Amino acid sequence: MKEFSQNGWLSTGTCLLMSLLVAGCDRPMKVSGFGGTAPAFDPVAFWTGHVTSWGVVEDRGGAPTETIETDCVGTPDAQGVHLVQTLREGDGTVRHRDWHLRRSSPGHFVATANDMVGAAEGEAAGRAFHWNWVWAVSPGNPLKNVTMHQWMYLMADGSMVNRTVITKLGITVAQVTERFSKAP
Repeated sequence: MKEFSQNGWLSTGTCLLMSLLVAGCDRPMKVSGFGGTAPAFDPVAFWTGHVTSWGVVEDRGGAPTETIETDCVGTPDAQGVHLVQTLREGDGTVRHRDWHLRRSSPGHFVATANDMVGAAEGEAAGRAFHWNWVWAVSPGNPLKNVTMHQWMYLMADGSMVNRTVITKLGITVAQVTERFSKAP
């Protein structure tokens, strides 16, 4: 790489610093930025019925560490949808999550689950849905709680791609990429 000094070329270090400063100015896209995109994602409608997924868990550096599969059955209830989710991790661990998801206002949703601290609140616009919630990894031991930052995107074929970043004290500890599909 050519270096810029007094005659016109920037040093490699200066170029790197400028690149980092410009990248640091990027602001994450808001859910509202997806408004008007199609197909429109309605989380209550998507989770009603039988939904399955396959995904990969990655460490904070992005290296795959295990796989995960889910089998979900959502039944409409008076508030929205009651979702029973079975999660199978690559090491054979099986967990069950019992969700209650409802629309709180147009484009806004609230959910609770048996292994969640408090409630998840999310927003949908166009084909995207985003929410954050606290997972009680070991219920009763708040030191093991982690925050789930989930972005879901509805695809034209009716499947959904979910990207989850798992953080502890603001530091990324793992990431999950999953594809969810309506089961026949």
